[in-house]
Amino acid sequence: MKQLVLISLCLPYFSFTQTTKKDSLWLTLKPFIGAWAGEGEGEPGKGHYERSYQFILNKNFIEIKNKSTYPPSTNHPNGEVHEDIGYFSYDNSRRTFMLRQFHVERFVIQYRIDSVSPDNKTIVFISESIENIPSGFRAKETYRLVSDDEIEETFEIAEPNKEFAIYSKVKLVRQK
Repeated sequence: MKQLVLISLCLPYFSFTQTTKKDSLWLTLKPFIGAWAGEGEGEPGKGHYERSYQFILNKNFIEIKNKSTYPPSTNHPNGEVHEDIGYFSYDNSRRTFMLRQFHVERFVIQYRIDSVSPDNKTIVFISESIENIPSGFRAKETYRLVSDDEIEETFEIAEPNKEFAIYSKVKLVRQK
C-alpha cells in the first residue's frame, strides 16, 4: 500500500518532467501556436490571409493550415483562393526542424531550418525539394516574430540558377 501511495505521489512529477522536455523542444516554434489573420501582397496581388498553428499527435508535430484569398484581377477575373497545409517536425537524426507544405496546386515543398536569430525572432527555412515543379527551383520561408501577437512572413522563390526573389510578404495578427 505504501508503494502505491508513493507511486501516485511521484507520478505527476514524472509526467511533468516528460512534458517539459518535449515542450522545450518546441520553444523556437511555440510562439506560432494559435489563430492568425492578416493582409499580404506579392505576385498574386493583395490578399487576405487566415492561418492556424496547432500541436497534433501528442505534440510531436505542429500543423499549419493556411487560406489566402485574393480579389478579382486581370489574370483571375473571379478572384483566387490558395490553400495549403503544412507540418513542422523535428528530425532527431539531423537535429533540425523541418517544414513540409502541401499546396492546393499540388506543390509539395520540404524545407529544413536554415537559421534562427540569436533572439529567436527570425526563423528561416530553405527548401530541400519541391515536387510538381520544374527541376532546380528553390523556395525560402522567413518568419519574423514582431511581437507575441504579430508575425511577418516572407516567401521567396528562386528559378534555376537565379537568386531568390520575393513572391509574397504577409503580416499576420493573433486572433486568439
